[in-house]
Amino acid sequence: MVPIDNLKAVLVAWIIAGHALLGYTAIGGWPYDEVSEGTMPTGVELLLGAVLGPSALIVIGTFFFLSGLFASDSIARHGPPAFIRQRIFRLGLPWLLFMLLIWPFLMWIAYRSAGRPLEISHALGARQPLLDSGPLWFVQILLYVSIGHALWIWVSHGRVRHSHAAAVVRTAMIIAAASFVIRLWFPARSQQVLELHVWQWPQCVGLYVLGVLVASRGWAEQVPVRLARRCGIAALAAIGVALLIMAVTGVTNLKRDTVAFLGGWHWKALTLDVIEATLVVAGSVWLLAFAQRRLTDRAVTLTRMSRSAYPAYLLQAPILIGLAIAARSLEWPVLIKAVLVAAFAVVGSFGIGRILTRYPSTPASGE
Repeated sequence: MVPIDNLKAVLVAWIIAGHALLGYTAIGGWPYDEVSEGTMPTGVELLLGAVLGPSALIVIGTFFFLSGLFASDSIARHGPPAFIRQRIFRLGLPWLLFMLLIWPFLMWIAYRSAGRPLEISHALGARQPLLDSGPLWFVQILLYVSIGHALWIWVSHGRVRHSHAAAVVRTAMIIAAASFVIRLWFPARSQQVLELHVWQWPQCVGLYVLGVLVASRGWAEQVPVRLARRCGIAALAAIGVALLIMAVTGVTNLKRDTVAFLGGWHWKALTLDVIEATLVVAGSVWLLAFAQRRLTDRAVTLTRMSRSAYPAYLLQAPILIGLAIAARSLEWPVLIKAVLVAAFAVVGSFGIGRILTRYPSTPASGE
């Protein structure tokens, strides 16, 4: 489906650009920050946090939502065994290659370029988290969730309980409650072996399940207009409340002043969980509706971008690290470097992705 394929391309471009910027921040979010030659001014970082923080949550949630939306149909057409094999090939193999070979090699190069010797074996086993896979952490989680879904369909003989618009509110409530409980042990931004992002599982699994539940309601073609409008308002309200709380509680340093929000028996942690759940659920549904209304262009350039979105996501790591290393010697302000790396990384990732794929000129699948 053209709108959904176009939406995926936009989201991947946003992720690549966001990673480039986060590599030059004190709070981090892209591993180049471990060796970066400088960080952005505190004021600029606060502004970036206000923009990239909410959007990062929505983007990841939207990918899981879209995957769930099309998964049941794919399982029905191919059968659970074939679906599982396809997911292992498309998701599992790239993740394993990144974790065991590509990502350790890239971080080894990054450390050496910064004048910080690092044995290649240490890049694989001594860095935190152990067995990191870089940007493919979410591909790993999607693999687990997809296989679990297929096994459930296999065991239950295809019985899936479908739902309606009220599922949006219930999903947000369940995600908020589950996030609060899980983050008592795994605070937000904490690291686990395999970069499992356990603290983010409630929203990933919740949005995938929401996609599965509403698939039969035709949401892939059109989200109900009234619901989409309400979700847009809810997402904006969540962002507004989050900014207000940051101002009232005196958050001036994102790394130092946000610890209490990340998890534990604290009202700040519960507040963040509720805001985050509202934002990711409402934002994902609104983004889908927005794409269905606005991202309907079948222009050749956008179509090519949509077809190379997944390869571009895989290619971003070497391209981002390579560009950041190349920019180290430039005596320019960090902010200018970050913006240039972001721009060239987006163009390079999609450009090389297009060259490597060479799909025929047929509509891209929304699956």
